[in-house]
Amino acid sequence: MNVTVTTPGGTSNPLPYIYVAAPVVIDVEPHSGPESGGTSVVITGSGLALATAVDFGANPATSFTVVSDSQVTAIAPAGTGTVVVTVTTPGGTSTLGPGNPYFTYLGTPTITVLIPNEGSTSGGDSVTISGSNLTFTDSVTFGGIPAAFVVFSDSVVVATAPAHAAGTVGVQVHTPAGNSNAVPFTYI
Repeated sequence: MNVTVTTPGGTSNPLPYIYVAAPVVIDVEPHSGPESGGTSVVITGSGLALATAVDFGANPATSFTVVSDSQVTAIAPAGTGTVVVTVTTPGGTSTLGPGNPYFTYLGTPTITVLIPNEGSTSGGDSVTISGSNLTFTDSVTFGGIPAAFVVFSDSVVVATAPAHAAGTVGVQVHTPAGNSNAVPFTYI
């Protein structure tokens, strides 16, 4: 389409004008990361090639790179809660539509108590881990050895202690927000 301006003195020469559709964000991966930011997030959608800004809620991405018209990678800034990831281009800012453009900031997992805090060197003991920010637990370790576990709530995970030599080891929970504090568990 060409644009011209008409005045009493005549009509200007035509200049091309291209309409740019607003971008669409369909998905982000991963959908969560630590409150401190720093997570590399792949944003997929359409109309992303001319991106001038990427925002996580009200906070601008630390940085972003346009990969293609359907993909942008961005570094999540610090934040809290669940936010909508938007991309801005000359065509406007993406709005909520189909898909899952949400990113959830996760608090660092914390262990407050282990019940019991000791067990057999042969392993197999059921250990209740109480704390906070445990919902997204993706591993539990006893002295660095992975343990089977079940997440019951944001504050309770039950793990099966693996076999280990006698002594005291640190138990840690890991989530996408990082490692928890290490709490002592004694093998006897």
